[in-house]
Amino acid sequence: MSSRLVTVFGATGFLGRWIVRHLHDADFAVRIASRHPDRGCLLFSGDASNIETVRADANDDASVATAVSGSWAVVNAVSLYVERGKHTFQSVHVAAAERVAAMAHWEGSEKIAHVSGIGADARSASPYIRSRGEGEAAVRRAFPSATLIRPAVMFGPGDALVTPLSTMLRHAPVFPLFGRGQTRLQPAYVEDVAEAIVRALKAPARGLEYELAGPRVYTYAELLRTIADAVGRKPVLFPVPFALWRSLGFALEYLPGPPITRNQIDLMQTDNVAAPDAPGFATLGVSPRPLEDILPKISREV
Repeated sequence: MSSRLVTVFGATGFLGRWIVRHLHDADFAVRIASRHPDRGCLLFSGDASNIETVRADANDDASVATAVSGSWAVVNAVSLYVERGKHTFQSVHVAAAERVAAMAHWEGSEKIAHVSGIGADARSASPYIRSRGEGEAAVRRAFPSATLIRPAVMFGPGDALVTPLSTMLRHAPVFPLFGRGQTRLQPAYVEDVAEAIVRALKAPARGLEYELAGPRVYTYAELLRTIADAVGRKPVLFPVPFALWRSLGFALEYLPGPPITRNQIDLMQTDNVAAPDAPGFATLGVSPRPLEDILPKISREV
């Protein structure tokens, strides 16, 4: 077994691609496990001599076992925001997560980092939030010393929050709030999260739950004003009840690529901030960068 081989599930996603880069920079050998391994080949334009791709379906025991075979560690960064056919929150966040953890344990991997999210709660009424909490419990049953990674909402070029908001605020003289815009958010830069995951794998501690959140807490209204300032706009913000948002989300989910879903609306009803006593960036020696430092880069790309 290689002491430096890390298998990454979800490596072609928004966070996963940065995890691969930071593992590579830390001199790990990386195995990208994906249903579309050809996409993994596009992640790197530079030296990819220590990166390999393997076809793997997290819903299939045999392919997962093959993907994790010989791995010193495994990272599961697979996530789902919209259910489509057989791809449900239960199948992805719970069943597939448990399968990856179980196979990693069976194949003798020393460590696994499972990416969930701040606010994951198996008792939640939201199917998305509940599945995240159930997934954490399933991973811990299969791999008791698993490290749980709970990022706050993440930002960076191509993200699903700040980038589209930057585009819309650039052109909208008025802009709707979720409720009265008082939900609190503590966004984290995606590269900082990726770096923290690599450091968590290298750390001797096992079984910790890291909550990775940025250096500043915003209300949603404050976040919008911060983004609007970066694109040179001062829109009028007006409140929209969450019930109306949910009706809109339900209708939009029938589109191939919905701009908003009911599950994202559920997330916007709950504060997304790290618990003050939870291990986080500081525990891992990472200084999280503020949104204001990255906004110019995001704004140039929209």
